[in-house]
Amino acid sequence: MEKILIINAGQHFGHSGGRFNNTVAAETEAFFSGRPGVEIRETVIANGYDPAEEVEKFVWADTIIYHTPIWWFQLPHGFKQYIDEVFTAGHRKGIYRSDGRSSENPDINYGTGGMLHGKNYMLTTSWNAPETAFTLPGEFFKEHSVDDGPLFGFHRMNAFTGMQPLKSFHFHDIEKNADVERDMERYRAHLATVFETVAAPQIAA
Repeated sequence: MEKILIINAGQHFGHSGGRFNNTVAAETEAFFSGRPGVEIRETVIANGYDPAEEVEKFVWADTIIYHTPIWWFQLPHGFKQYIDEVFTAGHRKGIYRSDGRSSENPDINYGTGGMLHGKNYMLTTSWNAPETAFTLPGEFFKEHSVDDGPLFGFHRMNAFTGMQPLKSFHFHDIEKNADVERDMERYRAHLATVFETVAAPQIAA
């Protein structure tokens, strides 16, 4: 049984209504709903949550799939609050034990105290910025990718818990040049590629 936790971090704030993230989360659920031997749970952060119950979901899941918009080059405040509350609640309860260091030699092993080893996570983000803002010389992000630039800290946070990344998917230019049908088609292809790859070693074994 493959256990999937979908985290929808869309928010109602300013001109954002969270609709795009709802669409992406629905595509994810539809993809896995048609697969035998898969169990799905979902958290919609904007609907409220209990931190202790969320810790149990992280411990339960084999794969966590995050869907988040990006506001001012960072996570929305509601998603950041969720992480702060849930991961703190998970201290010595399944998410992390410590920072991994010992008092005898505090210079080494930082970030090795996670308790979610053997689990994977996948990140999707949505941006007003076009993809070319990250790839073209002289453009805003100076040829740093989403994952190695603005979201580097997010990935290290997940590494701190012991989880391993699956290939991310980033939606670009969704305000000025939105094509939801095209984007969902590309996203479905991404899911098929990533999760066929993940499943392959299990099938071969």
